[in-house]
Amino acid sequence: QYWRAFCRDWLLSLGIKEDEMRLRDHAPEELCFYSKGTTDIEFLFPFGWGELWGIADRTDYDLTQHQNVSGEDMSYFDDTKNERYVPYVVEPSLGADRVVLAFLCAAYDEEEIGEGDVRTVLHFHPALAPVKIGILPLSKKLNEGAEKIYEQLSRKYNCEFDDRGNIGKRYRRQDEIGTPFCITYDFDSETDNCVTVRFRDSMEQERVAIADLDAYFADKFTF
Repeated sequence: QYWRAFCRDWLLSLGIKEDEMRLRDHAPEELCFYSKGTTDIEFLFPFGWGELWGIADRTDYDLTQHQNVSGEDMSYFDDTKNERYVPYVVEPSLGADRVVLAFLCAAYDEEEIGEGDVRTVLHFHPALAPVKIGILPLSKKLNEGAEKIYEQLSRKYNCEFDDRGNIGKRYRRQDEIGTPFCITYDFDSETDNCVTVRFRDSMEQERVAIADLDAYFADKFTF
């Protein structure tokens, strides 16, 4: 039960929604010979439900077999219960390819934000986003100041510098690849030493002092 809850909560904490997954216990005839009980966490892919994570109670099978072949004593003495036993092994088996696909499917969205205007966005949890921060100078005349911020933040985070096209199109490009935060360095930044931070999901903006950026992002990518 502990590992069922742990694996489920891990997926929830990274953006998988309750209605996108389910837990399915294996019927007795499905169990492997070594398993006392197996639960699959399944995800609702666009093509239907599919196994994401298998959690198997392998009992003492693995350590008993190792003990029989190696001759090593694999038992454990429990001082609290005053008894010796061979520990059970619980195997949570998660497929890397399938969980990446699940996160992509869960994050993908097309939002209507105006008549005939659809925003494509990947709502990745910030910890999963390949690019953490986009650095966008409002004008190429401001590249020097924006590049300093890029150099500063790139020491800790995977950042992308983009000065091509108007700011709206650049925001959309970052939305499409799931970048959770964009920093706009504008003409006011030259005098007030502040930048505008845009949030991907809400599209809201906040003015932040350049000197405070390290502290500002310090806890933004944890889960």
